[in-house]
Amino acid sequence: MAKKPHNKSSHIIQSLVVNLLIAISKSVAAFMTHSGAMLAEAIHSFSDCANQILLLVGVRQSQKAATARHPLGQGRAIYFWSFMVAMLLFSIGGMFSIYEGIHKFNMPEPIQHVSWGIGILFFSLLLEAYAMYSNIVEMNARRGKLSFMKYLRATKDSDLVVVFGENSAAVFGLIVALVAMLASYYTGDSRYDAAGSFCIGVILICVAIFLSVEVKSLLIGESASDEILQSVNDILQKHAEVIKLINCITIQQGPGEVMMCMKIKCAHEVTALELSKLINKLEHEIRSGSPEVKWIYVEPDAQEWKVK
Repeated sequence: MAKKPHNKSSHIIQSLVVNLLIAISKSVAAFMTHSGAMLAEAIHSFSDCANQILLLVGVRQSQKAATARHPLGQGRAIYFWSFMVAMLLFSIGGMFSIYEGIHKFNMPEPIQHVSWGIGILFFSLLLEAYAMYSNIVEMNARRGKLSFMKYLRATKDSDLVVVFGENSAAVFGLIVALVAMLASYYTGDSRYDAAGSFCIGVILICVAIFLSVEVKSLLIGESASDEILQSVNDILQKHAEVIKLINCITIQQGPGEVMMCMKIKCAHEVTALELSKLINKLEHEIRSGSPEVKWIYVEPDAQEWKVK
């Protein structure tokens, strides 16, 4: 079944706007409260904004037309930029938050103007939760019959998974920051705030590692979904001229872009002209059922058919 077309950058732009607004709010709250956890969250949101700009660059580059230098287009560019985002989430967001937590633990500062922090954290949490909910709705529309967790592991839409990972980390980080700030304020022990900043860093690093592993597989070269291979098998069974599908290799060249190479065994009596017509027909039927297959190369088994 053909996938429904979708806007490749709308969810990224939405998250960028939300995170920019949140980053400014958190910065004000961090200045007012002197909270390390709040400062870690502000840095986290600003790094998310930078990450989403990089994803937009990746989406734009991946949509460039094929050239002599890049005959299959540049669809994999989105995987490269998604991998870079995962690295930045680790290096900038995670490591800084851990550093800030250690620094605040060794040099504690009392939490001030806690009402500012609580108000902005709640405000940020509502926005981030909305952004994450929008991501989930988009992912549910794309995942089909796959369970949500299986979709996260199997999807080729790295940009959507990265944005979802960022927003999920932000929601959990905000909850941790809120709990840490309240604990520090009501106990008078600012080490809770430092611990909150440290935990936020750990959350970011865990998300970054998960995203890096998933995107690395796509960047190296990952096969397309099993649904495409099953569709090819179903199509081949309709043609009596095809005796056997010897091999079929698919490579994901980008979200919604697949290259397919297959070797088929045909009946001995098939002529060269009939074989040419058969291949053209197979290509048409495969693209009709799976429009994401942009390139198809069919090789008949030379030892199993005769040219007449």
